Amino acid sequence: MKNHLLLAAALLGSVTLGFAADSKAPHHGSHATKPSAAQPAGALVPVTEKDAAWAAKARKDYPLDVCVAADEKLGSMGDGAVFIWRAEGKPDRLVVFCCEGCVDDFKGDPAKHLKKIDAAAAAKAKAAGKKS
Repeated sequence: MKNHLLLAAALLGSVTLGFAADSKAPHHGSHATKPSAAQPAGALVPVTEKDAAWAAKARKDYPLDVCVAADEKLGSMGDGAVFIWRAEGKPDRLVVFCCEGCVDDFKGDPAKHLKKIDAAAAAKAKAAGKKS
């Protein structure tokens, strides 16, 4: 009887672990993307102490108030995740997510998400020009 209980517990444990491993649905449901053919060369890197002052200034000027990947309100899931997009020969760019889970979505199609930031920056600049 004891062996049967151990076997049942072992099987239940493997089923539970298998379920957890197989339950990796796309983060936030529906915004998983396929990589595009022309991905920009660059890397998403965490903000370090060396970059902190630059990142703080860039955050004040950041054109989006929603996650670049999930369109969730920034701050709605805590502090979120702040990274720098670094591409050789180009200025660093701040990228802000609602949570760490959105980083993989960004990496799936960086060009799409960087365009979203660019469009928001252009709209913000245009709106600021109309106020003057």
